Amino acid sequence: MALQIAYTAEALATGDGRNGHTQTADGTISLDLASPQEMGGSGNGANPEQLFAAGYAACFHGALRKVAGQEGADTTDSSVGAKVSIGKNDEGGFGLAVTLEVVLPHVSQEQAEDLAQKAHKVCPYSNATRGNIEVELLVSDD
Repeated sequence: MALQIAYTAEALATGDGRNGHTQTADGTISLDLASPQEMGGSGNGANPEQLFAAGYAACFHGALRKVAGQEGADTTDSSVGAKVSIGKNDEGGFGLAVTLEVVLPHVSQEQAEDLAQKAHKVCPYSNATRGNIEVELLVSDD
């Protein structure tokens, strides 16, 4: 299945990877990077996991609102939080795990869970990570 590209984002990382700088080609994002203290860094900058969490949360929320809108569900006050964890894997490298916290306060728990599952099938981040990392969906009304 060929991808019909609608948009391409471009960013450059310089310095020492996790302890450097990243900037998008258009300059919209320009951040100093630092490893978190939990990983032996200074914590005085953003890290890739934070950037991934922000992107995944925003993307998933967009997918959620799209599928909810198609079903006429109320997305007022809805939100999606993402927690991205990093740790050593069994192969000697590192891996990620994600928890998505979906809040849809104006629909039933059953409908919210159904919409979250449908969004998980639509969201490009979910499609990119499926089968590669663990993604847990938590759905609540607050």
